[in-house]
Amino acid sequence: MWIEPVLAVLTGYLLGSIPFGLLLTRLTGGGDIRSIGSGNIGATNVLRTGNKAVAALTLLLDIGKGAVAVLLANQFSEAWGILAGMGAFLGHLYPVWLRFDGGKGVATLLGIVTAINPILGAVFAVVWIGSLVIWRFSSLGGMLAAMSTPITAVFLGKYTLIPMFIGFALLVLWKHRSNIERLMAGEEPKVGASSKT
Repeated sequence: MWIEPVLAVLTGYLLGSIPFGLLLTRLTGGGDIRSIGSGNIGATNVLRTGNKAVAALTLLLDIGKGAVAVLLANQFSEAWGILAGMGAFLGHLYPVWLRFDGGKGVATLLGIVTAINPILGAVFAVVWIGSLVIWRFSSLGGMLAAMSTPITAVFLGKYTLIPMFIGFALLVLWKHRSNIERLMAGEEPKVGASSKT
């Protein structure tokens, strides 16, 4: 019976590893997003191309692939859905197609968390957007949102999910380590700035 869980993880990984930011910028004539700004494949960096529509679509698709991975596997069991979500998150962070150098995972994590539990997703979104509005640091908003998930899970009594959410949050922090250094040095650009994030 080990085959089904492995398939759930692999399916999630394949969905999560689709680099929508890279594909969309190339399709719309924006070049290789990895050579722009921070070199990240996520929506914030896509925004630096000046194409807000492509950035918004990247954001939606990155959220969507995480949610779809969980919802598809949920048709068989909730446990498989969680495994697929784990696979999707790792796929976005470490896609084999890009030599395991992917995005920072915030949008995809929002999709995964929302598909697992809509309340968790709602809190995640509020923290992310609220932090972004207040401080205008995309990186800070994403990290705070990721860290909010295990805390919210405690209040909702979703204790079995807490270790996974802690792991997700730690990975988000790890992928944002250069942003953390710039935040501490007062050098992190705000949303709308043209310098690296």
